[in-house]
Amino acid sequence: MSIRQLPDTLINQIAAGEVVERPASVVKELVENALDAGARRVDIDLEEGGVRLIRIRDDGNGIAADELPLAVSRHATSKIASLDDLEGVTTLGFRGEALPSIASVSRFALSSRRIGEDRGAVLEIDGGRVGDVVPKPHPQGTTVEVRDLFFNVPARRKFLKAERTELGHIEEWLRQLALARPDVELRVSHNGKPTRRWKGEGDLVEVGLSDLRIGEALGEEFARNALRVDHSGAGLRLHGWIAQPSYNRASADQQYFYVNGRAVRDRSVAHAVKQAYADVLFHGRQPAYVLFLELDPRRVDVNVHPAKHEVRFRDARLIHDFVYRTLNDALAETRAGSLPSAQAPGADGLVAGSAQTAGAATSAANAYQWRSTAPLGLQVAETRAGYAALYGSGGAGGPAGGASYGGGSASGGGSAYAAPGLGLGAAPALPASDDATLPPLGYAIAQLHGIYVLAESAEGLIVVDMHAAHERIGYEKLKSAHDGEGLRTQPLLVPATLAVSEREAEVAEREEATLVELGFEVTRSGPQSLTLRAVPALLAHGDVEALLRDVLADLREHGESRRVAAARDELLSTMACHGAVRANRRLTLPEMNALLREMEATERSGQCNHGRPTWARFSLPEIDRWFLRGR
Repeated sequence: MSIRQLPDTLINQIAAGEVVERPASVVKELVENALDAGARRVDIDLEEGGVRLIRIRDDGNGIAADELPLAVSRHATSKIASLDDLEGVTTLGFRGEALPSIASVSRFALSSRRIGEDRGAVLEIDGGRVGDVVPKPHPQGTTVEVRDLFFNVPARRKFLKAERTELGHIEEWLRQLALARPDVELRVSHNGKPTRRWKGEGDLVEVGLSDLRIGEALGEEFARNALRVDHSGAGLRLHGWIAQPSYNRASADQQYFYVNGRAVRDRSVAHAVKQAYADVLFHGRQPAYVLFLELDPRRVDVNVHPAKHEVRFRDARLIHDFVYRTLNDALAETRAGSLPSAQAPGADGLVAGSAQTAGAATSAANAYQWRSTAPLGLQVAETRAGYAALYGSGGAGGPAGGASYGGGSASGGGSAYAAPGLGLGAAPALPASDDATLPPLGYAIAQLHGIYVLAESAEGLIVVDMHAAHERIGYEKLKSAHDGEGLRTQPLLVPATLAVSEREAEVAEREEATLVELGFEVTRSGPQSLTLRAVPALLAHGDVEALLRDVLADLREHGESRRVAAARDELLSTMACHGAVRANRRLTLPEMNALLREMEATERSGQCNHGRPTWARFSLPEIDRWFLRGR
């Protein structure tokens, strides 16, 4: 068969296969064009889930009548003119393919009036056949009508789902857009009935930072548990909201990530977020977040996916590390007793990870210590032989004089929370509930079934799972001790030879310095072989060869690896779990209060090592409702 040029209509229909997957794809392309044109209000009218009709009206700059045919021709755009423009593109659209592709698989009409013109015009296209430009009254802006999508491509139409399903995809994309552009008003109707209105909030100081939109889009529960994040460095800025670990999902349905205002999917960033939550999230659960990454447009390539769902970063390793460290630091401040910034009384604009947040629990603990005139603190005691030698800490009979980390029964053994300066039978008097120095977790009043500590706080009742809380406190102290000691390596008596793929061997050779930092002394000994001479000391008795392979996979895919840290943390978590106070251990009030103060001062103390919550708050109004008070 001889080579021949394809007709324009077929070229556009082939392009439509990449750009127009379903009605939601059409809505996306058309609304993004409206936003690029400066629209502040967009009306979306739909029929039969968008299959019968999609009409997008905007109040943007409009298109001149003589440019309407050019707007529906391939690769015609006002957004770029050179390779330099493409490398620094900031608009949502830029390819010039959307309108001709959509017009080739629908009955299409484009109406517009440009700013300063007396009247508008319309251009109709039926299945790729272009009509004439005709004058038509039209307000400033543009209207695009797409009727009978895929009417001339029946094979594609058969793949569309039920009306409700297609409408759901459109609504989800509009939610995604609404989170990023709270300055734009969006009005949606379906089958002639208004279904949703996203009210525009005018000229915002920062587009993308709207607490109101967060509540509208993701619900009040997310808003109540959202932590504001805002961090800059290395020419990058990450801001938005992350949900506290206690608010988690069964699926990734509330994960939104934007690069310079463009919603994208990125495996490296998703991996960084997952790693940041790894130490606080219950197994199998998903975090929720809305995050905006801002950087120089020349540091990111947005021209790697036909539908612009993905991007490619020039500094992928830097981006991964920046996202991980920002979120990890913010989540470290999820101490028991703390409130999300949106709830904190008097904390207007409080940002997770700020000095104000970090110091809140410490200030409360200091206030309590000042009132009691004696320091209250837990003593970390080792539960395994050799711990003191490894970490350089006091032993089970350490400097505190026999403070025991969780052994014994209700009637025997030393105190798990020995409080120097207070008699074990003494208890501080409870202050007034409106006392400004009252700590976030209040003061203990009782122990329930030897499992839970009950405390009275300014808001009402605090219930603490003492084993889970003690486990987290011990875990964080073990990590701090190990971090302070530094990573130790253990040479192998007989170097091990590993058979690997050629790509793994190349990664090991390239990342030799990184592997040394992680505790591995490994060299390439052949095209498909490595020689392992030293491993991380704490993990020497595990399957270090499998661990090394996982590390190499991470370095190849994400440019960094936390496998060693994760394996170490898993071991320390087990140690902390075995050392934590057990159920039915009776505690005195000073011991309970010591636990509460340690929780307030310990990072990530809102969850135990396995992601379970360590405490719960019941407000006084909530308790009143239990008993129908005030009715």
